[in-house]
Amino acid sequence: MGLAPIFFYLTSAVDVRVKHDELTELLSPVVTGLGMGLECLGVDYSPSAGNSLVRIYIDAAERPITVEDCEAVSREVSATLDVNDPIDGQYTLEVSSPGMDRPLFTPQQFARFIGSEAKLSVGLPVGGRRRFRGLILAVEGDKITMQQDDAAVQIAQANIQKANLVPDFAKPEKPKGNAKKTPGKKADAKPAGTKKSINE
Repeated sequence: MGLAPIFFYLTSAVDVRVKHDELTELLSPVVTGLGMGLECLGVDYSPSAGNSLVRIYIDAAERPITVEDCEAVSREVSATLDVNDPIDGQYTLEVSSPGMDRPLFTPQQFARFIGSEAKLSVGLPVGGRRRFRGLILAVEGDKITMQQDDAAVQIAQANIQKANLVPDFAKPEKPKGNAKKTPGKKADAKPAGTKKSINE
């Protein structure tokens, strides 16, 4: 009886991770296919009984992200979601630039910011904890090594639920190769409760 809540939590975490991967695989080609020099960094999926949230992060290598970029991606992604219908029930779609607290979705993205401070949460506890904050020390395959309380902790990418850089306001310059961004620009692609059906 006492194990049921734990089993339910783990099942939910796995389901959300699978949906993250499914949406990223579906929507990344849509973003790059626009021919605007954009890439999909990753997709956040927050399920809810009333209204789920799908947030897609986009970036460009040589210029800031604009509102027009977000609007263009919103239109194409919204149409793709309507046709493929990967989400049950109603949802809200948001398109955003990375911002100063840049999300990290892949080992390659972690490797790009080795030496920077990040915070993350995991599904299964590592060393008895689920939340970490410290410097990114190394990336080996799908293993991320972070500094936590003067110790190095290795975390599997598949176990990471959410990860973001910690803004360093005393050091405004970006790591080498990272284009300057306009923080926090978003465009709502679909108001809450307006999911369309392809049969309409």
